[in-house]
Amino acid sequence: MENPRFPVSLFTASVLCLLAVLVLTLASAPCAKGSDIDISELKARAMQGDADAQFNLGHMYAKGEGVSKNATEAVKWWRMAAEQGFAIAQNSLGLMYDRGIGVPKDATEAVKWFRKAAEQGDADAQFNLGLMYYKGEGVPKNAAEAVKWWRKAVEQGNAIAQCNLGAMYHRGEGVSKDNVQAYKWWNLAAAGGDELAAENRRLLEREMTPAQIAEAQRLSDQFVPRKAGAETTPGTSPSP
Repeated sequence: MENPRFPVSLFTASVLCLLAVLVLTLASAPCAKGSDIDISELKARAMQGDADAQFNLGHMYAKGEGVSKNATEAVKWWRMAAEQGFAIAQNSLGLMYDRGIGVPKDATEAVKWFRKAAEQGDADAQFNLGLMYYKGEGVPKNAAEAVKWWRKAVEQGNAIAQCNLGAMYHRGEGVSKDNVQAYKWWNLAAAGGDELAAENRRLLEREMTPAQIAEAQRLSDQFVPRKAGAETTPGTSPSP
């Protein structure tokens, strides 16, 4: 399903990225196409407890690649991998609970699995957990917590989270209003291919001085994404 797109105006600019990601993203499996995989061998590995095989098998059932599409089977194998601490499977299982696919819809259970993956440094799960806090689904609505988890995702270069963080700075929601920071994150998201962020950045320029734009560009140029699980140097913190 494609994310919705809405007409852009300066008044609504800071809302668009948030609305555009109400459908949570499903991480792609790091496996070959179904036609290139020996399903029997993959199932044998999965049944022996191989978490990577369990995740990939679940992905194939979710997509109907090499097997008949079956959401219940996808959930079954993702749960096995998730219970072994496989972060991508935890995020995928959370998504199934959020959407009510293969399992009854359960926002609290979705948050549980998003959190497990997010705490391991999975950027997609960090984004999804932030979205649950923003919407108040499965957890009390909390803009500051949404910003906290989106900030973790943006530090890994997650473009949609960068777009949302820019919106929060522009709105002054969960953080102090700061157009320079809003421009910075929209600029980075736009560089990552987010068209809504690019449009928001263009509209935001009308509210900024040339000096502010130059400062936002400087901050963007200095940004270096961290790898998942990378620790911040003692005595320092992620860039605001």
